[in-house]
Amino acid sequence: MLSPHEFATLMLVKSSPDEIEMDREDLDTLLEQQLVALGSLATGVPRPRVTEEGECLLQAMTRKR
Repeated sequence: MLSPHEFATLMLVKSSPDEIEMDREDLDTLLEQQLVALGSLATGVPRPRVTEEGECLLQAMTRKR
């Protein structure tokens, strides 16, 4: 189960991956749970992205009943 901060970080990675501070503890947790992966820009700068598993979780959590 994700904490509210981890879920907010996952949403931030989805909407604004360039705005994420790479030293966030929440990001480490998301990487460990394979909800986020790191890619890199042409400049070599790491950039987080939401994985397929992360997308499924976001869809499930935001689904309206």
